[in-house]
Amino acid sequence: MEKEINKKQTFMAGVITIVIAQVVIKLLGLLYRLVITNIPYFGDEGNGLYGAGFQIYTLLLAIATTGIPGAIAKLVSEKRALGKAREAHRIFRVAFALFAVIGLLGTMILFFGARYIATTLIGNPDVEGVLVALSPSIFFVAISAVIRGYFNGMYNMKAGSNSQMIEQFFKSFLTIAIVLVLFLMVPQVGRIANVFHVTEENVTAVMAAGANLASTIAAAIGFVYLYFFYVRRKKEIWKDIKAENKIFEKQSIKKLVKTILYLSIPMSLASVVSAINRNVDTFTVIRCLKVALQGTMSADLIEAEATRLYGILSGKVDMLIGLPLSLNIAFATALVPAVSEAMALGDERTANRRISFSLRTSMLICLPCAIGLCVLADPILKLLFPGAYAPEATILLQISSFTIIFTVLNQTINGSLQGLGKVFVPAGTLALGASIKLIINLSLIPQIGINAAAIGSVACHLIATIIGFIILRKSIKLDLNGINFVLKPVMATALMGASAYLAQTYLPLIIGSTRLVTILAIVVAVAVYLLSLVLLKVFDRDDFHMLPYGDKIYHFLQKRKLV
Repeated sequence: MEKEINKKQTFMAGVITIVIAQVVIKLLGLLYRLVITNIPYFGDEGNGLYGAGFQIYTLLLAIATTGIPGAIAKLVSEKRALGKAREAHRIFRVAFALFAVIGLLGTMILFFGARYIATTLIGNPDVEGVLVALSPSIFFVAISAVIRGYFNGMYNMKAGSNSQMIEQFFKSFLTIAIVLVLFLMVPQVGRIANVFHVTEENVTAVMAAGANLASTIAAAIGFVYLYFFYVRRKKEIWKDIKAENKIFEKQSIKKLVKTILYLSIPMSLASVVSAINRNVDTFTVIRCLKVALQGTMSADLIEAEATRLYGILSGKVDMLIGLPLSLNIAFATALVPAVSEAMALGDERTANRRISFSLRTSMLICLPCAIGLCVLADPILKLLFPGAYAPEATILLQISSFTIIFTVLNQTINGSLQGLGKVFVPAGTLALGASIKLIINLSLIPQIGINAAAIGSVACHLIATIIGFIILRKSIKLDLNGINFVLKPVMATALMGASAYLAQTYLPLIIGSTRLVTILAIVVAVAVYLLSLVLLKVFDRDDFHMLPYGDKIYHFLQKRKLV
């Protein structure tokens, strides 16, 4: 029993480490996006250029790198579980060389293909500078991903978490600094602008490119941290290798490359399809909005308006609905090596318990976030974007908020399936969802406008989640029941949503500041939700054992007769 609890604690310790890192990363990301969105000349149009270029970048990044951490973590955890530390380290070394080459190819494709992608695929030449600025980061992210995956496979989540926080810190700081400097270069403010060819006509495009240049610099800094993280632990790693008592057959480099690619390609495929899904909006929204806006204004104004509306979707709405995903991604990341290790040892009970607990926790994350954003959409937008508030964003955020439910659950389902070896399923389910989204975008955006893109996203992730969950249940017996998995979270969320609505409606009668009202409404909603979880007894004693300090939390609540 003690050994089992230690396994649970190790798994959850990794989850908590990633959660903390993701919260810091998203808060920093939110900070810099809020600042640059409210800077004159940037706004929603700047977000449109920034987002269009960044989505193309994520697609190439997914092709070149995204499956690496999960694949390497899975292979390393399996080898080390079987006492093959030397083989695990050889996998790391071969993967590092392999993906350095792949990352360099991705960088060259994006750099030299920037003009074609911007003008032909996206339909906006101003995106070219954004793509050029981002291109070198593919190489740095590729080799960084190998190091992260290696340490994830050893349950050392600090490597990836710390490097991502450092990277995000520099990205946030440099993005704000570069955009502000470029703003000050506008001719009527500073003559130095002439040297850099910054004018009122192109300043938004230059700002967007500068913002993404910050991402490249930050990615390089993140790699430097990871390299020294590895160097500091190299002696300890080789100590484990030399302590091996058994002699195992040494695999050839060719066979290792095949093994790595065989696993990383399907795992990357899920990320590629996810990136393609996001690029469905990049390739269709602006074009379809131009059709919808025909006859309402001049051609130049139509392009600017279409870019502005896309900027609302990619720069505001997508950013807000991405916050809950960052909290839940910890389970998807930690599940792959944890489930792989359990299945390699024939311990299906542990795998089942970890997956079931993660799914229930994901449900507890996604429901309140979705309903909270839906109920408080307009006041939250006014709070965060006082200098760039757009009324169109409210209904767009309300529709998009329901995407959170299915995207969060799908994250955990995909991590579970990959850990179980079902590496092709996540890509297949999401590909079907992306196809449905493409049809909805092409058919509805010209008719009803930008809101159709949000409807397409909800439909896409709903289909992917349903199919993925059905396949997961057929693959492993899950310890889930309708009351704890669905009914109690829905009840707690309903109470939270009602309290948020009431607070937002009646607090203005007492408090004059609308910003303070919004903040208090969020605080009230969170407090009501947490109290509801305790009163409804959503977690049992075994669930608390999964958490760091869970026993102390349980005894504290037990003394007060709350569990």
